[in-house]
Amino acid sequence: MHEEQANAMTPELSRITIVTETYAPEVNGVAHTLATLVSGMRARGIEVQIIRPRQNKHDHGDEYSLTLPGLPIPGYPELKFGLPYYRRVLSALQEFNPQAIYVATEGPLGWAACKAAEKLGTGVVSGFHTNFHQYGKHYRLGLIENLGYRYMRWFHNNTAATLVPTQAQADELNSHGFERVSVMARGVNSEQFSPEHRSQELRASWGVNDDTPVLLYVGRIAAEKNLQLVVRTYEELKNQDNSIRLVLVGDGPELESIRQRHPEIICAGIRRGEDLSRYYASGDIFLFPSLTDTFGNVVTEALASQLGVVSFDYAAAHEHTKDEDSAMLAPFGDEQAFIRAALSLSERPNLLKHIRKNARDIAQGISWDSIISEFLQQLTAAQKEVTSNGHYQATRSKSRVSVPQSGSL
Repeated sequence: MHEEQANAMTPELSRITIVTETYAPEVNGVAHTLATLVSGMRARGIEVQIIRPRQNKHDHGDEYSLTLPGLPIPGYPELKFGLPYYRRVLSALQEFNPQAIYVATEGPLGWAACKAAEKLGTGVVSGFHTNFHQYGKHYRLGLIENLGYRYMRWFHNNTAATLVPTQAQADELNSHGFERVSVMARGVNSEQFSPEHRSQELRASWGVNDDTPVLLYVGRIAAEKNLQLVVRTYEELKNQDNSIRLVLVGDGPELESIRQRHPEIICAGIRRGEDLSRYYASGDIFLFPSLTDTFGNVVTEALASQLGVVSFDYAAAHEHTKDEDSAMLAPFGDEQAFIRAALSLSERPNLLKHIRKNARDIAQGISWDSIISEFLQQLTAAQKEVTSNGHYQATRSKSRVSVPQSGSL
């Protein structure tokens, strides 16, 4: 879709509130997606209020932000989950007077925002960004594992619509009784992520030349991201070619144990901006072993950077690529097939070259502009529906939950 056409379809909204547990400069897919949506909306002249947990004691956000105390998320101590500050959220919404609200995360803060929106008669759209219900087994959180879809379904069915990044995710949620699920895809900035940023100097610092394959992983170094498969894949490929290198970009609880077991692995830590672009473009084969992501923005960033992506056949890779044409796709959960796919790319340079060219071509067709227009249309529809006698309003009225009304909340 051309930019002029997308802008012509943009609904006439001027004030929108985003409620989220995570936001830039925190490094994760949700924070990145929201920051991109917010910057795109503000570029169109829309005022955006952000309600979120405070990242540190000096964090006060911008003039439109409400930052509130939060508690560390188990297994994610660098992130906070918000508390149900109903009165403060209600007051902030009354002052800002948004035309629609987007609740990106399902914690107590999002719950309070939904109840405040109900009181004000403001439409709410929710986002299903993270499969937190699947994380319990990795962090011994039996409560999360047991509640699972029950809580998520209750939360999302009390909003006008639930946005997910892929049709496969929509089908899964529909099969579990979620209502009013819509697909809102993800874009990628093909100028920020581009093979033009490839750095021979950076590769030299890794001890490799143009002919040495470099495996790259970008993301959280944590159990739920299936990092053990990255290490196993590296070990298998290294048995075939001792010169191969593995570069990990990111941080997390599994990083130190990987460093101790494999001191030769290049652990680059968190990278941002142009530095991150250089790391992407300077790799060759991108490993995405996750079985829990709803999308995986890093996959489209790797495609834009012209890397050979190895992934299970789901989420972003399933949505945008074809096996042995623009990526190497293994059946979901088949770890041996994943390793074999990576071996094929390292042993067949012509196949790798073919896949890398097609990857870049695909990424250049994935634009954020039309996605932002679609997002605004969803918010407009929510506001129209909340004032009607439609199904959304009827569903909400059956699911009233008490929120603390006294004290500092």
